[in-house]
Amino acid sequence: MTVRKPLGKDMAGFKPANSNTRLSIGGVSSHAIAPSQPIQSQNLGLNSERSRLAMVQRLRQHGISNENVLNAMASVLRHAFVDQGLASRAYEDAALPIGHSQTISQPWVVARMLSALCDGRQIPLKVLEIGTGCGYQAAVMNQLFNQVFTIERIRALYDIGREHLQKQGYRQVRSFFGDGMLGWPTHAPFDGIVVAAAGLAIPQALLDQLALKGRLIAPEGSNNQHLVLIERVSPTQWKREVLEAVRFVPLLSGVQR
Repeated sequence: MTVRKPLGKDMAGFKPANSNTRLSIGGVSSHAIAPSQPIQSQNLGLNSERSRLAMVQRLRQHGISNENVLNAMASVLRHAFVDQGLASRAYEDAALPIGHSQTISQPWVVARMLSALCDGRQIPLKVLEIGTGCGYQAAVMNQLFNQVFTIERIRALYDIGREHLQKQGYRQVRSFFGDGMLGWPTHAPFDGIVVAAAGLAIPQALLDQLALKGRLIAPEGSNNQHLVLIERVSPTQWKREVLEAVRFVPLLSGVQR
């Protein structure tokens, strides 16, 4: 699961109708919805622009300021990536179960990690995701980056994520069933890497697949986890910064068929 401790929430647990459409959210009042107020799908409507924008306003209020990331979050239909029984909760800032002991990360975590890749520099062109899950984060990434590659180690989730992405029109996302700890060397180097599970240390294979000045964002740790932002500053050197406390499922090696 992913839990953002700064909000003090205890949570379980990661397209627009037209895949080429991006919604502008810059003009919406930052006081549209109070941070603690849940999304009421019966009032806002699961498919409505208003429902997604309300979610984005909470992201703003909780410190996400990158407009490109916010627009991408506003453009993806999160309810299309979760079980129908959980669709009414899709736009809450909550992680939700997707089966196989995995979760769809809460929106704040997705936005925070992608902002870390983008802030203070040109938007990366080629980005790798470790842990496709249900495909939601890859869909958001597709709204931001020219090339998106994603790896899933659990075969059933790989099939589900790929189906979701294709059904929602994200056919250009390249999916791979394999061990995420090994990365995807045939397509390296990457301008950015997003890891959606926590290991005790960042795998060297992933660090080696970063382009020069590329960034990697990942949770690190066991009982006490933090987001870690790593930038490659030379062929043999990486700069490291520790960010917020979080809680993710463990990063495991191998595949599960």
